[in-house]
Amino acid sequence: MPAGMIAGERIRALAGGTVPGIAVVVVGPEGLRAAGTAGLADIGAHRPASLSMVCPWFSMTKIVTATAAVRLAERGVLDLDAPVDRYVPALARVRPRQWVSRVTVRHLLSHSAGLPNPIPVRWIHRADQPAPDPDVFLGALLARHGRLRFEPGSRSRYSNLGPLVVAAALAATAGQPFIELVRQEILHPLGMDTTAFTYTPQARSLAAVGYHPRRSPTRLLLPRWAIGEPAGRWISLRPFLVDGAAYGGLVGPADELARFLRLHLQDGELDGTRILSPQAAAAMRQITMPGRRYDLGLGWFRPASQRDADPPFVEHLGGGAGFFNLIRIYPTRGVGVAVMGNATTYNIDAVARLALTH
Repeated sequence: MPAGMIAGERIRALAGGTVPGIAVVVVGPEGLRAAGTAGLADIGAHRPASLSMVCPWFSMTKIVTATAAVRLAERGVLDLDAPVDRYVPALARVRPRQWVSRVTVRHLLSHSAGLPNPIPVRWIHRADQPAPDPDVFLGALLARHGRLRFEPGSRSRYSNLGPLVVAAALAATAGQPFIELVRQEILHPLGMDTTAFTYTPQARSLAAVGYHPRRSPTRLLLPRWAIGEPAGRWISLRPFLVDGAAYGGLVGPADELARFLRLHLQDGELDGTRILSPQAAAAMRQITMPGRRYDLGLGWFRPASQRDADPPFVEHLGGGAGFFNLIRIYPTRGVGVAVMGNATTYNIDAVARLALTH
């Protein structure tokens, strides 16, 4: 089935006209169904947005972290339901101990471990500088935020700390750094060669510039080095990477995000490469933990406000300074959509619903 083109004017109208550049990909089990772009990846250079423009994934990375954990669990390397503190020494700083000793990877992936969620605004470093050591970074965070908010498994509350603990457990059980594990187990087998936890040589010339509203006071929360040149109503952001790879550190293009989306839409297999069993892929999409803001599965979530959505969907957002992204699956329709845009916020839900018209 040939792919259809989505008109840029339609994408821009749905987004509310509040994003410099945007890329949309709609996929079905058979492959690409439709795609389109609108606007500019770089206003200053007048470089058009494209399906190959590289953007930070931010929290969409959590689905990759969850996929890696479930893959290793299926191989018997990791037990999703065993206490995780045996693998992660930094958890010794967290209280109360009787709760911490019951936290599992399943709790962490479904955001039901009870961990707090400190604001990660300054968890970034220059793109050309090394990332902090993951164990040191996690240890410092848990030292400052070392008390569980509720009993594990009793309810859910979204937390960026959970995936960092999962990454530490994966590194300990697999005997290799988390970043290398993801490359070896997920990215390379899926042919996602531009997507990485850094700007690869092929990604640098494709990198989109992030933009934040010039008059928004929240830009003052960012480090001064991250603020670039003004561009009309926008302030540009200099290239940066996220501290804490597992919760939000991937960068890559929409066309490769679409390959990862197809993997989950096709129940764990892509182009003859099986990453997860059909049962495991379906279990990840199963919503098991209701929450105030999100209802959670194993990585995937749905907004609590969309519990009665018709057709139902699961998704993950990826938002932060200068970029806003989404990956969504409509299981009953057999269709998925990936959206990437280089503005801090815009009407991404309206754009994602393009999946239902293709």
